[in-house]
Amino acid sequence: MIRTCAQLLSHHSATCLHAAVIKHGFENDPHVQTGLIFMYAELGCLGSCYGVFRHVLRPDLVCQTAMLHACAKHGDVDFARKMFDEMPHRDYIAWNAMVAGYAQCGSSREALELFREMQVEGVMLNEVSMVLLLSACTQLGALDQGRWAHAYVERSKLRITVSLGTALVDMYAKCGDVDKAMEVFWEMKERNVYTWSSAIGGLAMNGLGHESLHLFSIMKKDGLVQPNEVTFISVLRGCSVVGLVEEGRRHFESMRSFYGIEPQLEHYGLMVDLYGRSGLLNEALEFVNTMPMKPHSGAWSALLHACRMHRNKEIGELAMNKIVELDSKNDGAFVLLSNIYADYKNWEGVISLRQKMKAKGVRKLPGCSVIEIDGEAHEFIVGDKSHPRYDEIELKLEEVCRCLRIAGYVANTSSVLFDIEEEEKEVAVSRHSERLAIAFGLISLKEGVPIRVVMNLRICWDCHEVAKMISKIFDREIIVRDRNRFHHFQDGECSCKGYW
Repeated sequence: MIRTCAQLLSHHSATCLHAAVIKHGFENDPHVQTGLIFMYAELGCLGSCYGVFRHVLRPDLVCQTAMLHACAKHGDVDFARKMFDEMPHRDYIAWNAMVAGYAQCGSSREALELFREMQVEGVMLNEVSMVLLLSACTQLGALDQGRWAHAYVERSKLRITVSLGTALVDMYAKCGDVDKAMEVFWEMKERNVYTWSSAIGGLAMNGLGHESLHLFSIMKKDGLVQPNEVTFISVLRGCSVVGLVEEGRRHFESMRSFYGIEPQLEHYGLMVDLYGRSGLLNEALEFVNTMPMKPHSGAWSALLHACRMHRNKEIGELAMNKIVELDSKNDGAFVLLSNIYADYKNWEGVISLRQKMKAKGVRKLPGCSVIEIDGEAHEFIVGDKSHPRYDEIELKLEEVCRCLRIAGYVANTSSVLFDIEEEEKEVAVSRHSERLAIAFGLISLKEGVPIRVVMNLRICWDCHEVAKMISKIFDREIIVRDRNRFHHFQDGECSCKGYW
């Protein structure tokens, strides 16, 4: 009855059943107690799980694992880990629950570390946890560990199901190895709409807009899988990264007219992005104003970013005000408008915005970049000097700066939002987190090995130009995944063609 109630997801039935358990004297039965913990976990009632567990006198492995699963599933990973470490015996279900808990709450490093411990202990990972583990690799951009996970799948002879195959495609694409992503994609015996969407979106994210649209045409021609809302997000992103306005408009209109799919907020945001990036700011503004639902901050943010790119202060101010109405603590909006003011040397405007940020308690999210070296993720924050090899990184940065100056580099300091001396601005941009990560890659990776960096923000214009020059001067391929897309730098060029 308890298991059935858990499947029904009925809170009323659950409380009635729990009352019946107590009425008939079964509240101390270990099987019933474990079932109640499982039921409340399925209902999302973690507090009730604690309440039941506290009355278990001698919890066995099954009961402990049920409680571990409940805590991991609903975000209390600290309590889950404490339980996990104290368990005298741990089966593969407990290990999988703990890995899944870390992956689900975004603790990607901890999930990967636990996976390494499982390897040492010889514990098998199941398909569900393997999918979540690959998701952790994707979040970190940890390609080496993703490859390791793929090798584990092959070594353990795990069947490549649709879910597992899709996770592999997504991981490789979002870690910048598009060739491997497509190799896995074409080897899959069965694909669903999310597999196709991941492949199309992965190509688009890596700047291969034409290739992503070609894959979409193959999907339509194949006819076995119909596109859905997620597919069209990938398709519109493919149009956006290469500036195909008319094609993007056709695909957007076909959603409703041909496929009966009602466009959602994200589709509208991508259309605004498509118009704006192409310099069609008035068309983008008109599109926002004629949306059938209230425009969300994503649409206004896309317009504001386009204003930053094309230096339109008037529409930028309008977009920023709309964003603040919807989300008063949106630090990105303040920073983008500050950048526009800085482009015009309007330092009074910059100061005014900074005062508004302070008054509203808005703090700029610090730039953070991650680079993976020998399976270990190294994190750099702008201006941070805590890395154990920082002195070597500093020397490499100085060498890079000398080489850049000889090559004719002139810093673009428009992203520095202070009216300070130009020399101070150059120092500020030279210590951005992506520069620190790239410098660390230069001293840590063998020649010929690509430098892969994952960022939490969009790459700034100056660092973008510097990465292009470094790729040529040092003859290194540099792959940067910023918040929006991939940049593949090679021989002084970038795959984005200056369009991001």
